[in-house]
Amino acid sequence: MRLTEIPGPIGRLEALLDEPAAVRGMNREGLIETARSDGIRAAVVFAHPHPQYGGTMHTKVVYHSAKALSRVGCAVLRFNFRGAGSSAGEFSDGPGEKDDFVAALDFMQRRYPTARLWAAGMSFGAWIGLTVGAEDPRVSTLVGVATPLPRYDFDLVGRSTKPKFFVHGERDEICPLRSMREFYARAADPKELVVIDAADHLFDGKVGEVADAMEDLLGDWSG
Repeated sequence: MRLTEIPGPIGRLEALLDEPAAVRGMNREGLIETARSDGIRAAVVFAHPHPQYGGTMHTKVVYHSAKALSRVGCAVLRFNFRGAGSSAGEFSDGPGEKDDFVAALDFMQRRYPTARLWAAGMSFGAWIGLTVGAEDPRVSTLVGVATPLPRYDFDLVGRSTKPKFFVHGERDEICPLRSMREFYARAADPKELVVIDAADHLFDGKVGEVADAMEDLLGDWSG
């Protein structure tokens, strides 16, 4: 009985949940029934790249990042923004997608009421997730992959004193590494940046290295 959708602000959002095996409760028939907050490192919402350019919760980096975080003990929710896949609604270029992300955080808080909440995303999803996460007092940690700094306003994220983790491609064509380094230098602490050698914006041929970076960055993190 795998989770396939969550309630959204304007209808159902298609979703998938990766849980560490240790937190899965089983009923007498052996079906997953409940989840325990104790024993998981964090409850993570991971947002996907721009849906009008092919981004979905199945994007390779999102998929492998979720699996990596699950391996280090996190419960990770991926979901399709409104209008993507079978999610209800239409793309709104930001405001509606932020509402969708808040709904995903609400779901994870209900499911894991005592767990820490982390906000994560890739590309457009990094803008949505990190911006929402910087403002939401429930969120303790921000994780951005291929953060598209030239295209969106990340000032709120940069000023946030919440721990921030970034994974970026050396040859990112959307956000040149120089732009990331400049943003990172002025961003409030605590923070950490991993650069994947020779990787483009989508980390073509380097997806496994992104997953490894996730495990290295967050495997022992408890914030």
